[in-house]
Formats: sequence, structure tokens, C-alpha cells
Amino acid sequence: MGFDFALVEGLRLVMLAVAAWAFVDAVIRPAAGYVAVGKLTKPAWAAITALSAVVLYLQGPMSFLGLPAVIATVVYLVDVRPAVRGVQRGNSSW
Repeated sequence: MGFDFALVEGLRLVMLAVAAWAFVDAVIRPAAGYVAVGKLTKPAWAAITALSAVVLYLQGPMSFLGLPAVIATVVYLVDVRPAVRGVQRGNSSW
């Protein structure tokens, strides 16, 4: 077991944890917030983040389907989550 294996395994575990966090966050946000900011619906983002977590668990981030799973998770966390949180707090920027 070398450094390369440890690095890839660590990356897999970190991305799996981030995807699981994104899924939980997508589930706890109110559905009206997604519509208010013009994003996909709550069930759609919950399904996308859940599927991303499953792909990352089964194949890891360095696979053919792993990279799109990482991208979908990051898009949720840097684009959708802040917009929905802003509406929830009443600080909408649109």
C-alpha cells in the first residue's frame, strides 16, 4: 500500500463525505426556495446529489462517472445552496 493509493482513497472518502453532506442539505432546504431562485426542483437536486454519493461510493472520484458526480456535487454546493439559503433568510440577490 503506497502513497498513491492512500492519496486516492483519502480523496474518495472526502468527496463521499462532501456528497453526503450536499444530499442532506438538499433534503432539509424548503422546496419553495428552489423554485424562487429559478433552480431545479428540490426532488431533482436531492436525486442528483444522492446519485452522486452512490457513484462516488461505488466507483470513486477518479472514474468515468466519478468526475461528473464530483462536478454535480460542487455545482450544488457553490451555486444552488447559497441561492436557496439566501431566499430562506430573506436576503435574495435577484
